[in-house]
Amino acid sequence: MKHVKTLVVALALILGTTGFMQAQDSKVAHIATQELLTSMPEYKKAQADLEKLQNSYDAEMNSMAEELKKTMTRYGNEAPNQTDETNLQRQAEVEQTRNKIMEYRQNALRDLQKKEGEALQPIIEKARTAIQKVARAKGFKYVLDSTTGTGLILADGYDLMPDVKKELGI
Repeated sequence: MKHVKTLVVALALILGTTGFMQAQDSKVAHIATQELLTSMPEYKKAQADLEKLQNSYDAEMNSMAEELKKTMTRYGNEAPNQTDETNLQRQAEVEQTRNKIMEYRQNALRDLQKKEGEALQPIIEKARTAIQKVARAKGFKYVLDSTTGTGLILADGYDLMPDVKKELGI
């Protein structure tokens, strides 16, 4: 029984020191991925293209809304001279146009989100690949995202940003 206790204690000490040595061996670096992405020329171009698309959708919606406003004003001015049946038809027409504008807006937002995902995914993947390549080359086993709000409280370790920017040619 005494040998078993000694064996258990020895095993615990060996495992504890092994874990401690592994913890000492694991190198950790950090990088602000959002800052990296925003500094990439591809990201800036994608953002400009998305903004241009959004502006075109906004212009179309504003045009539709302006046309609806004119129609409503005209119908409002003509209402006293029209029959109740005509006014009800016009009211239904205005409501249908409002619904079309809302549907267009929802479709535009959906399309914009889809295009954003399609445009940014290859850029994010390129940044991730560069981070992995640099981290492996420098011998880091873990890389933490130090972007504000990601949960990292202290970032005094090695910052990969300059090396990854160099890898990406930024």
